[in-house]
Amino acid sequence: MFTGIIENLGRIIKLSKEGTNLRIEVESNLLNDFKVDQSLAHNGVCLTIEKINHNSYEVVAVKERIDKTNLSSWTENEKVNIERCMQMNARLDGHIVQGHVDETATVTGIYKEEGSWVYEFKLNKPSKLIVEKGSICINGTSLTAFNVSDTSFQVTIIPYTYENTVFHQLKDGDKVNIEFDIVGKYIQRMLSP
Repeated sequence: MFTGIIENLGRIIKLSKEGTNLRIEVESNLLNDFKVDQSLAHNGVCLTIEKINHNSYEVVAVKERIDKTNLSSWTENEKVNIERCMQMNARLDGHIVQGHVDETATVTGIYKEEGSWVYEFKLNKPSKLIVEKGSICINGTSLTAFNVSDTSFQVTIIPYTYENTVFHQLKDGDKVNIEFDIVGKYIQRMLSP
C-alpha cells in the first residue's frame, strides 16, 4: 500500500524482455534503503525488487501489468517516480494507493499558470470513478481532480511536484498510469447489479 507521495526519481538503465515479462533495471539514490522482496511503486505500478546490484536494482513486470499500464512505452534513461510502501505508523499525506493501475489516460493539454501547471487528461473509456475535488493517482502521484467529466479531468501541479516527479517530462499525447480511488471502486462494486 502506498500514499502517492513520490520519494525519488529513479532512472531506467536497462530494459530486457524475458518471454512475456519485462525486466527493468533502475538506478535510485535510495538504493541503500532497499532490499530484495520489497515492493516499490514505479510510476504507480507496484513491482517487487528481485535483485540489488552495486548501483541499481531489478524488478520484473508480468504481461498483465505491461498490458494495463504504460510500461511498454518506457525507455532506457527515462525517469520514473519511485515510492516505497507506506509505514503504518506514518502520516497519510496523499491518499490510499495500491499500486494496481486501473488503466492509462492520455495527456491532452498542459497549461502554464503563474506559479503552477494545469494538466488535462482523457480517459480511454468513460468512468464515474473520478469525482470533482476527489483523489486520483497519476503515474503514482496523489493529486486532486477538477473539471471532471466521464471522459476527462484536470489536475494542478505545484512547482515542487513538477520538479520532483515525472510531470516535468510529460508532453501532449503521452500515456500515464491511472489508479482510481479505492473507496470509489468498492462503492461502485457494491452498487453494481
